[in-house]
Amino acid sequence: MADKTWKAVERRICKAMGGQRTPLSGGSSRHTRADCIGIPEYVEIKHRARIPFFKTWWTTAVSAEKEQKEPVLIIHKKGLELTLVMITLEYYKRLRK
Repeated sequence: MADKTWKAVERRICKAMGGQRTPLSGGSSRHTRADCIGIPEYVEIKHRARIPFFKTWWTTAVSAEKEQKEPVLIIHKKGLELTLVMITLEYYKRLRK
């Protein structure tokens, strides 16, 4: 039986990050609830056709390429002490070296 697309995406991303996909990722795993094992970060991977903020916010951040800089999108949730950072996987791999 062919793997579902999201499982293939998780395998590819985990491998690119130097780890591997968690068997039975999610609540069924006895390793961790994270999608990747073998790396120091807790990684949650979502494979979606639509990401609400992506088109406008990330497109603005990508304009950094005109200045020969890496795009970094930082999202701070109003009223909550939560700040998220979004970067490309390629940039992340360079940071880890």
